[in-house]
Amino acid sequence: MFYTHCLGILLLVSGSFGLYDSSSDVVELTPSNFDRLVLKSDEVWIVEFFAPWCGHCKNLVPEYKKAARALKGIVKVGAVDADEHKSLAQKYGVTGFPTIKVFTGSKHTPYQGQRTADAFVDAAIKAAKEKAYDNLGKKSSGSSDKSDVITLTDSNFKELVLDSEDMWLVEFFAPWCGHCKNLEPHWAKAATELKGKVKLGALDATVHQAMASRYQVQGYPTIKLFPSGKKTADSAEDYNGGRTSSDIVSWALDKLAENVPPPEILQVVNEDTMKGCSEKPLCVVSILPHILDCNAACRNEYISILTRLGDKYKNKMWGWVWSEAGAQLGLEESLELGGFGYPAMAVVNAKKLKFSTLRGSFSESGINEFLRDLSFGRGQTAPVKGAEMPKISTTEPWDGKDGELPPEEDIDLSDVDLEKDEL
Repeated sequence: MFYTHCLGILLLVSGSFGLYDSSSDVVELTPSNFDRLVLKSDEVWIVEFFAPWCGHCKNLVPEYKKAARALKGIVKVGAVDADEHKSLAQKYGVTGFPTIKVFTGSKHTPYQGQRTADAFVDAAIKAAKEKAYDNLGKKSSGSSDKSDVITLTDSNFKELVLDSEDMWLVEFFAPWCGHCKNLEPHWAKAATELKGKVKLGALDATVHQAMASRYQVQGYPTIKLFPSGKKTADSAEDYNGGRTSSDIVSWALDKLAENVPPPEILQVVNEDTMKGCSEKPLCVVSILPHILDCNAACRNEYISILTRLGDKYKNKMWGWVWSEAGAQLGLEESLELGGFGYPAMAVVNAKKLKFSTLRGSFSESGINEFLRDLSFGRGQTAPVKGAEMPKISTTEPWDGKDGELPPEEDIDLSDVDLEKDEL
């Protein structure tokens, strides 16, 4: 026979005359009303699949009815007589009684809590909260901790992932999947470590089936890479790395290094220039000598050094800018640059408002040693002066030419008495 014993627990909705009379708040569900009431509904349902002869099902009745009363107007509670409606029970993989499931539209997950009214209410409220956050395009969390993992849906996938210039790693998961639950803390930690370099997203494939189908997701978790730059629907690559946070970070950075162009070394000429650099994990700020103290060839040599080092550290996704000595005095003052002469360099974390100053030589080897120490978390830091990023003056960009002294004015000596002692 299809049903032989009472066991298992999953999560959902029902109401049936076998164990629940018409006066209870438990809704009787049958093949004729299940799709209309549950699957096509905007409401969350808890559904019990039971057999009238099952002792465990009979013992459950008082607690289940109590939960239905408590959840009235909040979450629907229903029951299916699986002994009578075998086809409906088979459709949802019911092999023992009572089996309880939680339905949110066509999505259903097994209930695995205790068989008490309190536990049913907790599970129902959790499901309703997740649905509400999902409608907002956010991931629900029971704690105040903010995850750097971005919640993806069928409706926001194109805008956030495919239309983005960023590199993405996307996990397609199922809420009931044990491997997905094991991956979750590693995925969150990797998202934080890769912030500003690679974006990590998560999509519930049991709810957002259009995207899961498009990318042929057949098991959970499935992880796909969407490379940086312009993308199409066919841009996805399979992830074949490990499942620890360090594995994920290492794999992502290796991929990033393969197709990330070296950063531009931009002159600070307005607020937008500095804002773009400040939005990076770190911003490398160089103050180069005035063009009258260091001609075009001299300046270009310094910029060449910065370009080579920018390429070397490109997978860090840092920003790189430079300014002429005296052109951005607020910037120099806030980062304490210029006191040792020019050229000078500081690396600033604009979010934490901390910076570190190059104390060695402004040479390729000297700067490389400085940046290498910073990348390993070494080096002294100081707070940005004024506890905010400085105002940037709007200046003309360098034209690439040598500087010119202002023309000397001719002095008219006709009215000067050279013989008179002016002292």
